[in-house]
Amino acid sequence: MLKDMTLGQYYPVDSVIHRLDPRTKLSATMLYIISLFLANHPLAYLCSFLFFALAVGLSRVPFRYIAKGLKPIFVLLALSVFFNLFLTGGEPVLFQWKIIRITGPGLRQAIYMAIRLVFLVMGSALMTYTTTPNALTDGMEKGLRFLKVVHVPVHEIAMMMSIALRFIPILAEEADKIQKAQMARGANFEEGGVIARAKAMIPLLVPLFISAFRRATDLAMAMEARCYHGGEGRTKMYPLKYQRRDAIAYLIVFVYLGIVIAMRILL
Repeated sequence: MLKDMTLGQYYPVDSVIHRLDPRTKLSATMLYIISLFLANHPLAYLCSFLFFALAVGLSRVPFRYIAKGLKPIFVLLALSVFFNLFLTGGEPVLFQWKIIRITGPGLRQAIYMAIRLVFLVMGSALMTYTTTPNALTDGMEKGLRFLKVVHVPVHEIAMMMSIALRFIPILAEEADKIQKAQMARGANFEEGGVIARAKAMIPLLVPLFISAFRRATDLAMAMEARCYHGGEGRTKMYPLKYQRRDAIAYLIVFVYLGIVIAMRILL
């Protein structure tokens, strides 16, 4: 399942979305996620789909790469749909059998929640596919630098998130290698019930954690050997600077958000 993770993976291609400032992409992603929870009508979700489709088309990232990130959240998606479908009351009652009841509001809420989760994951995946971890770190640090006034360690937080994103594909590849090595020795990860499969994962998780701690130790030693002491006084090889395309992108995002808010009020 780890190999299906899309967060932290970068798809190198020249596109308009790739050339945007990372602060623009971070802000657009956050506003897009907010709009998903503001939407409460099918037309609003259609607008969200069209906005996302435009972003995917401009990014030139194949849709199958973005949709691959939905596999790890399938269980969460199923649970969310289940609880909203069967535990939401209201009228009319569409189906009832003993204590099982499906209502109109429950069905609508389940569909809306599924759409929100799907677009949320794919929107976040698109941001990481079009932005390098270094650019994400610089964008977060510069975009949140106003928090330094209240002594928030912005640089350190951005650095930790960047390292975490870098480790996701590395650990996914390491887990795949360990799993294949153990399968070659007769291990079975597919048969049996849930408990049996969970027990079968223990021989996979133990060496994976050991490998993760070893890599973290090596990284810490390398940073210390290069005299890393935080963000104070550090300069950038490529300073971030807004371009005209960033202003156009902000305009498109705010127009889209305004449409969603207007639909929520009017519809």
